[in-house]
Amino acid sequence: MGRLYTVDGKQLQQQYKDHLSDYQSWDQKAHAQDRMLFEDNIGSSLSIDETALSNGELYTIITNKAAKGGKKAIVAMLKGTQAEQIMTVLERIPLRKRHKVKEVTMDMAANMIKAIRRCFVNASRVIDRFHVQKLAYDAVQEARIKYRWQALYQENQAIETARKNKQSYQPEVFANGEIH
Repeated sequence: MGRLYTVDGKQLQQQYKDHLSDYQSWDQKAHAQDRMLFEDNIGSSLSIDETALSNGELYTIITNKAAKGGKKAIVAMLKGTQAEQIMTVLERIPLRKRHKVKEVTMDMAANMIKAIRRCFVNASRVIDRFHVQKLAYDAVQEARIKYRWQALYQENQAIETARKNKQSYQPEVFANGEIH
């Protein structure tokens, strides 16, 4: 039977970071806590969204849709979500590269719209599927609630009328068996 060896994960991580990787000579090391920009990853179709990674801190992430979440997907990642912060980072990308962007998928946040409008002037802004579906769902819910309150009001009026006329209230029964 062979010997079992244990590896100290933290020590291995530190050795990789300090000796095996290019981390010490990484050109973005000095500002990586606040922003990272990989302008060579830019493509004609981008996505922009915010996320909370830890401790409630918000980050903005811009990705190249063609990479489908794989290698070279991240174009930029920055701490914060304010339009000015986003624009400051995206404007570091040469204008000729930014002009090649034709579409940016996003939510409807005003800060994102402002940043994309200013930094990617040739790009169409496309609202992501999730937010379109949410808008439709919310509109249907609002209408459903409105009509339900109207139906309850009408039913209460009919009950009150029946009571005044000393009659028993008989709800309307629809063909599908539902009662109104």
